[in-house]
Amino acid sequence: MKNLSLILNAVLLVAVAVLFYLQFAKPGTSNTDSSTVAAGDVKLAFINSDSVLKHYDYFKVNRERLEDKAKKMDNDFRNRAQALQNEFNNYQRNLSSLTIGQAKAIEQDLANKEQNLQVYRQSLAQDLSNEQAKMNDELYTKVTGFLKSYGQEKGLSVVLKFDQASDVLYAGESIDITKDVIAGLNSAYQAEKQSPAKADSTAAKKK
Repeated sequence: MKNLSLILNAVLLVAVAVLFYLQFAKPGTSNTDSSTVAAGDVKLAFINSDSVLKHYDYFKVNRERLEDKAKKMDNDFRNRAQALQNEFNNYQRNLSSLTIGQAKAIEQDLANKEQNLQVYRQSLAQDLSNEQAKMNDELYTKVTGFLKSYGQEKGLSVVLKFDQASDVLYAGESIDITKDVIAGLNSAYQAEKQSPAKADSTAAKKK
């Protein structure tokens, strides 16, 4: 019987390592207006998306939470894999004292456990991927929602995303609204965190 393939280096943490690339304009979405705007009437601004990700409290908290979950998943998988490896090692040590029927039964049991372990690993990775996708959607909604209200308040026609992957090669500091956006996003996030507590406090007073 060939040695069991126990993949201890699960891909869970690798998935976290490539998380959270912020895209403020999702592919395939368009909000073009039927009216035309003269070039001189367009008021532009830009945000540095790397700075937003670095300083946005919502992102930092949820990134840390997801990384912690990935580490726990990885440790759990490693423990299960090691336990199975120990079973296999024990089988090899006692092989000479087993009958052919006993050996085949143990080999089949170990093979089934290995298969179940790989299914479990895949379920962990899928669970983590789903949480990542959910958080990215929430991040997109929060940032674009804030930019929409901020842009309307400031009379902006367009807000560009500036980073190494964007098409913006240069933008003057006079139209950089990154600090304002970070401050506004964090203020909204703090208010959002406090709102459930206020609701609970109000309900308690009514009782």
